[in-house]
Amino acid sequence: KNEKIINYTKDSKEYINLMEEYKKMKEELLEIPLVIGGERIYTDKTKDIIIPHEKKRVIGKFHLAGKKEVSIAIKKALEAKKKWSKLDWDERVSIFLRAAALASGPWRDKLNVSTMIGQSKTYKQAEIDAAAELVDFFKSNAKLLSEIYSNQPLSTDTTWNRQSFRPLEGFVFAVSPFNFTSICGNLPTAPAMARNVALWKPSSTAVYSNYIVYKLLEEAGLPPGVINFIPGDSKEIGDVILKDENLSAIHFTGSTETFKNMYKTIGENIDNYKSFPRLVGETGGKNFVIAHKSANKNLLARGLRDGAFEYQGQKCSAASRAYIPKSIWEEVKKILFEDMKKVKVGSVEECETFMGAVIDQNSFDNIVKYIEFAKESEDAEIIYGGKYSDEEGYFIDPTIILTTDSKFKTMKEEIFGPVLTIYLYDEDDYEKILEL
Repeated sequence: KNEKIINYTKDSKEYINLMEEYKKMKEELLEIPLVIGGERIYTDKTKDIIIPHEKKRVIGKFHLAGKKEVSIAIKKALEAKKKWSKLDWDERVSIFLRAAALASGPWRDKLNVSTMIGQSKTYKQAEIDAAAELVDFFKSNAKLLSEIYSNQPLSTDTTWNRQSFRPLEGFVFAVSPFNFTSICGNLPTAPAMARNVALWKPSSTAVYSNYIVYKLLEEAGLPPGVINFIPGDSKEIGDVILKDENLSAIHFTGSTETFKNMYKTIGENIDNYKSFPRLVGETGGKNFVIAHKSANKNLLARGLRDGAFEYQGQKCSAASRAYIPKSIWEEVKKILFEDMKKVKVGSVEECETFMGAVIDQNSFDNIVKYIEFAKESEDAEIIYGGKYSDEEGYFIDPTIILTTDSKFKTMKEEIFGPVLTIYLYDEDDYEKILEL
């Protein structure tokens, strides 16, 4: 069963407890080490952890792995695999079901709060992601694994045919994004559940919540070395990992360009590996909404607002572009603008906030470039929002662009921010719009 989502209200016991945990964690300075073979390792290179919606507030620091530490992590992972791969499947799965129970109960507030503080998610977005979806990943993976193992060939009266599933030959490199704590937890644990060992490189802007997930796994009984936690600079540690002969898989969520580079590097080094590395990658997107003239206008407006601006549009599934018939646009616009008035931008510490800050300065600067491009273009106009400030935090108002060019820059390129571009079409051209 899917994990039930808590519908917090401002005066509820759940919300009060959540915000007490928020205040507590915000005041603690957390120093995050590497975890290799179960051992905490502190290096001579660290990076500060800041709150995106309160950027002058440092809440901790994390240590970065270098080439030396990565080499040790590979060795420790392969050592741990000797015992881990021989453990019965139900023993392995029980660890992650225990993690699901902890995430659903005593660790729920910690997971949600670390995601609110470190990734600027509202309590609603954090609950859906860091608690409910993480639990769902652990439970559904356990169910799917049992189905895979039970999928056996037919036998006869005289012959018993059976199939066994081996782990991959080496280690899995799990590279996780900043935007979903649940995905971060899933990328190293899914292969681990299936008898593999992993090196987990979290995004530098999500180390805070990801370390909480790692500690949760430890409490659930994950043996040392099965998953090794190695925050680090991709350029420095990537080469060591991607060229190691024991690399057996990449489990990745992130930018299209990064995955292309990984794919290319593995292709160029294919003769070095003991086996053929499996590549599993979820990359960027440019999600669209196509409205037909018969569309329910209220649902369309709400879908545009929530789809484009929840979690600041920092999802590959965000509604980034929309094609709407001219005949219904004025009515849709009226409803949409009324809905947009309810979108409060600010600190996720405030209950009414709909949108927090974008993740960091690089992201802020990149999104601003698109907004300024639209402002200066003759083929587009900003009809809602367009304001931004990085004085206190990385805040960008929800921005709606109307363009006369169906192939305008913001209709084609992934922005990963709170920017929606709308193109109006003649309702008779519906088939052409589908083709486009």
